Amino acid sequence: MKVPKSRTDEYGEYYALTYDQSVAYWRGELEFYQSLVDWVSAQGHAVLELACGTGRITLGLIGRGAHVVGLDISRAMLEVARTKSQGVDDIEWVEGDMRDFQLGRQFGLIMIPAHSFQNLLTPADQVACLECIKRHLVPNGVLVIHLDHQDVDWLGELMGEKGGVFEPAEDFEYPETERRVQASRAWWYRRSDQTAIVQTIWEEMDDSGAVVDRIDSGQIEIHCVFFFEMQHLLARVGFAEPKVYADFFRNPFQDDSDQMIWIVGDPMAVDKRSSDR
Repeated sequence: MKVPKSRTDEYGEYYALTYDQSVAYWRGELEFYQSLVDWVSAQGHAVLELACGTGRITLGLIGRGAHVVGLDISRAMLEVARTKSQGVDDIEWVEGDMRDFQLGRQFGLIMIPAHSFQNLLTPADQVACLECIKRHLVPNGVLVIHLDHQDVDWLGELMGEKGGVFEPAEDFEYPETERRVQASRAWWYRRSDQTAIVQTIWEEMDDSGAVVDRIDSGQIEIHCVFFFEMQHLLARVGFAEPKVYADFFRNPFQDDSDQMIWIVGDPMAVDKRSSDR
């Protein structure tokens, strides 16, 4: 049987429909955000999630006493989020660009989960986003940005033999057809501007294992943000004294940490070894 030609034109819609099947929670992630929402709710403030996608996090924050707004640039993602939240009160979906939005109100908590800040590829875009956030944050409000802690060994390998090599990734059931989907993924790294490039191919299979559909994301660019870069960005926009944690349990950030949880105004800061350098 001939393998279907890859389709790239429907990537955005396909990614939206399969996002919840292919992306898992980090340990403690949802509980971390819920605890912050509880604190913000007690102050009488609302919550804003930028790059909310299908509402993976947003929907876990409802019913905790705070009005929650999810903003995303993808109409397809928001359509999924709206379908999932039908009949739910205290939630609002906004189509918009996190580099340039004006909501006419302020929030006690603004968050960018799941490395989504890394979709901003230039300093101008990063600063524009942070300036929008600052305008929308109440005095002494809380900002959370979740980033990768870059593995330079892995990035170096992507400039050599591992660059562009497709390897098996997640598999799941496509909700619309109930067929099994096998993903494969390749990475590259462009050192000159700290850009990782990822390409994913999803192959949908029938009961015999034959590929009946093939979706190709094309090459997607992601900025690799390093520690001091983020520290300087926040300072440039006027955010003071951020805390940086290794995980959602607020463990100290150190060399072998694979995540960076940046928090400005953390109301639950714990007395662990400071990650400030």
